[in-house]
Amino acid sequence: MSHPATQAGSATATSRLITPVLIGGSIILLINFALRASFGVFQIPVAETFGWPRADFSLAIAIQNLAWGIGQPLFGALAERWGDRWAIILGAILYSFGLVMTSLATTPEAMQMWEVAVGFGIAGTGFGVILAVVGRASSDENRSLALGIATAAGSAGQVVGAPLAEGLLAIMPWQQVFTVFAGLALTTLLFLPLLKSRAPASRAELEESMGRVLRRAFTDPSYLMIFAGFFSCGYQLGFITAHFPAMVTEMCGPIAPDSMLAGLGITSTSILGAVAISLIGTANIVGSILAGWLGKRYSRKYLLAGIYTLRTLISAWFILTPITPLTVVIFSLSMGSLWLATVPLTSGLVAYIYGLRYMGTLYGFVFLSHQLGSFLGVWLGGRLYDSYGDYTIVWWVGVGVGAFSALIHLPVRELPAVLRPTAPANPA
Repeated sequence: MSHPATQAGSATATSRLITPVLIGGSIILLINFALRASFGVFQIPVAETFGWPRADFSLAIAIQNLAWGIGQPLFGALAERWGDRWAIILGAILYSFGLVMTSLATTPEAMQMWEVAVGFGIAGTGFGVILAVVGRASSDENRSLALGIATAAGSAGQVVGAPLAEGLLAIMPWQQVFTVFAGLALTTLLFLPLLKSRAPASRAELEESMGRVLRRAFTDPSYLMIFAGFFSCGYQLGFITAHFPAMVTEMCGPIAPDSMLAGLGITSTSILGAVAISLIGTANIVGSILAGWLGKRYSRKYLLAGIYTLRTLISAWFILTPITPLTVVIFSLSMGSLWLATVPLTSGLVAYIYGLRYMGTLYGFVFLSHQLGSFLGVWLGGRLYDSYGDYTIVWWVGVGVGAFSALIHLPVRELPAVLRPTAPANPA
């Protein structure tokens, strides 16, 4: 059964799957994540330029992820109060400004400070705002798949982002690459005219204040379990995005000159590290769309538990196996198929239980948990690398939190909040 608010909102939402809103939102997410997914490629060049320990640039990326998480509910609330376009405009400006200032930084503290602006910029042009726009503009029948397609667009950005950064680094300093990326961040504004459709909320949703909805959500054990479960997703994605290219560069066995990879132009482990991020994004285009399709037909909480279980098993296999070019490719494709598959299911679960009116804000707070995990994964990766010379310990932490998320989704009550029975009033 659909949420009554969803039914009302979808009465005027288009019954078509592919709409201008979905197209525009998908392009914005593609650009956003093309830039976002490339930061791990800069791990070694930045450290070599200044002679910094790995932890310094890792902390900058970790702060970026934390700012992204803090900014997500703020931009969600801004979009719901003043309009989606204003949130996206502010986000694009902050994204571009932060990238320019990062390119000019010469100390770890300066770079870490400007990554706050980058993180807020990602929040304003990322999942929290865009998925809420797509969700409100989609019909009940198409919403889960539309969220999956928009999420897959972010993966498509990941396909091109890391190789683009690697290619630009071959012809210009990393500082100039950041400046080029700053210009690309502003191109998201060209697609704002497509985001002009918004399905109205129901009368009941409009009469509820944001504060009342948030209080109800944060006293609901199901919301808190969704919040806690998204932590491991952020931990795994943040660590892999920031450190996997460097991990592959330093820990992977050599690429044979007569191998298929060498024939494709992948002649060094540094190139393979960038390509690995691209392979993850490629596989996740299929994974995200499939997750969106399945989310309409099966229980989202059980799908999420299954995804986290598979992630746990795949990660454990990879670290227990000698790291070779073949295992890197297998891991990238298998983990990639599960990479952002959690996003349409988690955002769809929030919308289904709590309605569409404050979806951006409610999902934004859940995404904050994701980014707290991302902060820890990125920072801990750099810190433990500097202490032990490899990533084994931080990898096993990721395996553990993945198992935790698989379990904590199982008790979630997957039922619209307005349909849940209320406790009888105490007799006077």
